Amino acid sequence: MDPISQGTVGAAFAQSSANNNNVVKISIIGFIAGLAPDLDVLIRSSTDPILSLEYHRQFSHSLFFIPFGALIVALFLYPLFRKSMSLKTVYLASFLGYATHGLLDACTSYGTLLFWPFSSERVTWNNISIVDPLFTVPILIFVGTAIKTKKQLFSFFAIGWVIFYLSLGFVQYERSLSAANELAYSRGHNPERLTLKPSFGNLILWKSIYQHEEKFYVDAIRTVQSSTWCSGKSIRIFDYPTHLPNLEKDSQQRKDIERFRWFSQDYLGFDEEKNLVSDVRYSMIPNQIAPMWGLVIDSQRGINEHAVWWTSRGLGQGQLDVFKEMLSGKKCRDSVLVF
Repeated sequence: MDPISQGTVGAAFAQSSANNNNVVKISIIGFIAGLAPDLDVLIRSSTDPILSLEYHRQFSHSLFFIPFGALIVALFLYPLFRKSMSLKTVYLASFLGYATHGLLDACTSYGTLLFWPFSSERVTWNNISIVDPLFTVPILIFVGTAIKTKKQLFSFFAIGWVIFYLSLGFVQYERSLSAANELAYSRGHNPERLTLKPSFGNLILWKSIYQHEEKFYVDAIRTVQSSTWCSGKSIRIFDYPTHLPNLEKDSQQRKDIERFRWFSQDYLGFDEEKNLVSDVRYSMIPNQIAPMWGLVIDSQRGINEHAVWWTSRGLGQGQLDVFKEMLSGKKCRDSVLVF
């Protein structure tokens, strides 16, 4: 999730341990603790583009690291609050704030190593977008009200909204999943793998990616009272013999692709124009394949040289208009599936 959401949710849960006299200070501790796990973004390399992908949402986001991460935050903040609060109180607020971070990230599609070091699985529950103002703004209002009035009660309203919205996301996911499966079956496909992710900032418009034989099929599913779909495009699944037949097996670029495969949960495509191994899960428009990031492979690079990291996150006015029309239902009328 975005930093504002992480910090605000951390503050809301920390506030639940406050009394009316220390709500403000506990909120500050919870906000900082809610942000702290993302300090792993500092682990990066100027030459190895995959290093940051491997460590972001890794040990600092693990459920098993929560007590230790919370302790680090508490020891860092305690000198600022020692005159008014005990270390135990600061640690409890830090614990509650820190504990929300990994779980909230796991609700997105990016992938979070919740069970590190016992598992390298990237947990993705896919029930909320990485940025969703409808989720964050009400929590901000409740947390701000708790701080202004110095009443702990409003923190429980914030927590209630968190639970409600994330639960709604699971409901919308299941409804969209039914529609996505129905779409695949209507084409005579039996999806071997299927994943869904909400598009930017909402729980209405979803991106569907499923595998059938040697291709990924990408579509948009709009779910409100009923479900409609906007058909998209397909792309051949990346494989070395077809796309990079001359890439040496022992090359660093090939190793980078395999590391990227783990990050993308094996949803790899290939853009021949850019010579780009891409993550099919992400695009600015949900029924498109245009990648947001990937690895540029150059067969002329040395055997020990890394691949080049490529990103494209721009959203032009034309794309924005298309997204708004799809969200409103004007573009998703190819078929109606009622459940």
